[in-house]
Amino acid sequence: MEVEKIKRIARKYYSRKDIQKVLFEQAKNREIIPRYVKRDEKMVTKDTILMGKRPDTLEYLGDLIGYVERGATSFHVSEEFWQDPLQLKTALTQQALNKLRLGWDLILDIDCPYLEYSKIAAFLLIEALYFHGIKKVGLKFSGKKGWHIGVPFEAFPKRVQNIDVKGFFPEGPRIIAAYLKDMIKKGLAERMLEMSSLKEISRSMGKPEKDLLDDKNQFNPYSVLEVDTVLISSRHLYRMAYSLHEVSGLSSIVIRPEQLRSFHIGWAKPERVLPKPFLPVPEKEEAKELLIQALDWVARQEQRKTFVKKEKFSPVKTIKIKELKPELYPPCIQNILPGIKKDGRKRALFVLINYFRSLGMEFNDIEKILTDWNKKNYNPLRGGYVKTQLNWFKRQSVKLPPNCKNYYQDLGICFPDSLCNKIKNPVTYVVRKARFSKVRGKKAKK
Repeated sequence: MEVEKIKRIARKYYSRKDIQKVLFEQAKNREIIPRYVKRDEKMVTKDTILMGKRPDTLEYLGDLIGYVERGATSFHVSEEFWQDPLQLKTALTQQALNKLRLGWDLILDIDCPYLEYSKIAAFLLIEALYFHGIKKVGLKFSGKKGWHIGVPFEAFPKRVQNIDVKGFFPEGPRIIAAYLKDMIKKGLAERMLEMSSLKEISRSMGKPEKDLLDDKNQFNPYSVLEVDTVLISSRHLYRMAYSLHEVSGLSSIVIRPEQLRSFHIGWAKPERVLPKPFLPVPEKEEAKELLIQALDWVARQEQRKTFVKKEKFSPVKTIKIKELKPELYPPCIQNILPGIKKDGRKRALFVLINYFRSLGMEFNDIEKILTDWNKKNYNPLRGGYVKTQLNWFKRQSVKLPPNCKNYYQDLGICFPDSLCNKIKNPVTYVVRKARFSKVRGKKAKK
């Protein structure tokens, strides 16, 4: 876009009272940085955009108008919010930053040169968040080809697994983003290949086909698009909702997740924008399950790396045990099955599905067990929710349930016996106990 044209659009667009209000409301306790286009340039490119000084914030509505009068074309906001953003300095230690920080929002940043691919990724990420019990998700168009998906800080617990969540930045969002990327990778690859062949994607990206494959020689969707993890750092910024995008001239508009499939880029034209809040008001601790499962996932990844180094790692396979009796179950599973008596039903459901799948049980049998278990819970989950989770897992590869201790201690069901000290996963417990029972049976016959 021409420099003079975007400046004209910006002056007219930011003069609207409703746009000023929605931008100002996002600025509370946040670092806000305007961006400008270099003077004496004809066309807007990445190289012609300059960032304003840091730290900065909006204390008064007049500050926003002042930036626009000085030529600001877009505004970017921090994922973190602070006691006083103006006290931020590059040289501050992590301890000093934690002291200033009041909290952080989870912002999943999808970047892709093709809008249709990024829409698929956004849809799958939102579906994954719903899967973890998050009912309200913020979604906004980046202004060009990508998306920002938001979960507010209030949805997270204050502490989990001895972690102070307020200070768990940028590690927390990085872990969650990496976990969700891994979770949707297979489905994302399949849907992208349904839309375009590998040859077509290779041609459009200007890359040889081999560069689009992962280490298993399968299509890697993240060779085409990215869900930001590495670039998440302290004082990380993203484009504010209803800020303009200098290159496209479009607004970073908020839409409802159910509008994603039908989204048209024309909705983001500045003259058509009707502003509304980006981040919804969440239920208390509704993102707790997401954070716990992400932490467990990253722990398994670290364990997997260790196994690979020792050349002992092999893919997870289902284990068939001829007579899978409840007496073989580990204490944690036996403590889940009589029903959850307090918070943790969704996490317990996650454990049970992975546990029985790893032991080769058929989905019909798993559903019967879960239906009976759910009736015993202090507050049964909706039947539709349980079926949705089962249908999700049918499309996923088999994975072990979380490893022992922290996850189960947090649920209040970890009461180990003598065999528990010799194993790291509930499935291993069953395998060992079944083996011991078989040996004892043979000795008894003799």
